[in-house]
Amino acid sequence: MAEPRVDALLARCRAIVGDAYVVTDAVAMAPFMADWRGRYSGSGRAVVLPSDTAQVAAIVAACAAARVPLVPQGGRTGLVMGSVPDTSGHAIVLSLRRLNRIRAIDPLNRTMTAEAGCILADVQAAASAAGMLFPLSLAAEGSCTIGGNLSTNAGGTAVLRYGNARALCLGLEVVNAQGEVWDGLRGLRKDNTGYALRDLFIGAEGTLGVITAAVLTLYPAPRAALTALVALDSPRQAVELLGLLQARCGASLTGFELMSAFCLGLVAAQFPALPRPFAQQHPQYALVELSSNESDAHAQALLESSIGEALESGAARDAVVATSHQQAMDLWRLREHIPPAQAAAGKNIKHDISLAVSRIPDFIARADAALQQAFPGCRPVTFGHLGDGNLHYNVAAPAGEAIDAFLAHQEAVNRIVHDLVAQVGGSISAEHGIGMLKREELVRYKSPVELGMMRAIKAALDPLGIMNPGKIL
Repeated sequence: MAEPRVDALLARCRAIVGDAYVVTDAVAMAPFMADWRGRYSGSGRAVVLPSDTAQVAAIVAACAAARVPLVPQGGRTGLVMGSVPDTSGHAIVLSLRRLNRIRAIDPLNRTMTAEAGCILADVQAAASAAGMLFPLSLAAEGSCTIGGNLSTNAGGTAVLRYGNARALCLGLEVVNAQGEVWDGLRGLRKDNTGYALRDLFIGAEGTLGVITAAVLTLYPAPRAALTALVALDSPRQAVELLGLLQARCGASLTGFELMSAFCLGLVAAQFPALPRPFAQQHPQYALVELSSNESDAHAQALLESSIGEALESGAARDAVVATSHQQAMDLWRLREHIPPAQAAAGKNIKHDISLAVSRIPDFIARADAALQQAFPGCRPVTFGHLGDGNLHYNVAAPAGEAIDAFLAHQEAVNRIVHDLVAQVGGSISAEHGIGMLKREELVRYKSPVELGMMRAIKAALDPLGIMNPGKIL
């Protein structure tokens, strides 16, 4: 039987958003309770779907008064169980998907003000319609939301040139844990007036407040974008190629993705209709993207001369340069289909790590060797955004071994990988966040001083502990 205060809270929520937007039916709530990867399902009292910032503020204030925890939720595409409630059944899930308006575009200031529930692909399309570019791009862009992107400080494929979500945000509108609205929607590139409150909420995974809108940075749409797939001998050769391209191409180099032969073998097995650019297999591949604000001819000359130099110097084995938009899309599809190919082949143990680019070759060699010694025959699935030091270093079961039996070793595999990451000064989370999944890992690898400061911030901004409890800390 529901508690009287909970009944009163749900009645208050219905008064704020309308009966249709307070969901309490278990079947209807189920999708909001489940982790995207299907590993976990929590439970909650209700799912509430406000339509604007005022409604969000009123709901948060009502939950604070009732001492009921709140779990903000965007597109539900996160990979660390950061936007699902725990199994206690106490929380209200606050879905922001109805806050989906583009409030303004300022072409001269090159900014867009978008609400948190806007789908990333829709933000990209709105920028394109205005003749500009919003460069944040990732595999889930058709369903992830800007609020979620900012709450996890998402990265994606263009960080090398444009930076991650934090670098693409100038201002925020946030509802704090008391239900007050902080209007920080300033389209300013310089604002040195005290603490950078914006940066507290970006990457905080909804544990400090609810992001309801953001001022996003736009860029001139490039006149040309060219893509090439380069065959390589090793990760070290990939780092050398990256350095060569950075020196030759500068800011025109917008993407540099590393993929192992095993990754593309998975894609070929699971998606045989996709192209196979090379007649023979090579140990590693780099997917390179150049963009130019001058012309197609300029971009093509720059890319071809740079790759030609790499081939002549032995910094690359072979290369395929896309000669049409469709060919470029086909090359990117190879990269984008690695995660679904992994899923189709069976679950594996995933790591989202970042390291200094110079340390990546040594890390891969050491991690591969350590894992082979501990789990003979295991298969690293190594790919990621080499240009910004972000690797998705996943580990699949040995051929023929039961997947569930191998997954039972997850803690031991994590320890090998994360200990090596820590030894070289890396991070155990590059772009996915901490959520519930890596909460204990955070305690292992963060210093007591750092954790103490994080807990002090949490206590100051959310003294009741109602904002997305159990995530990060």
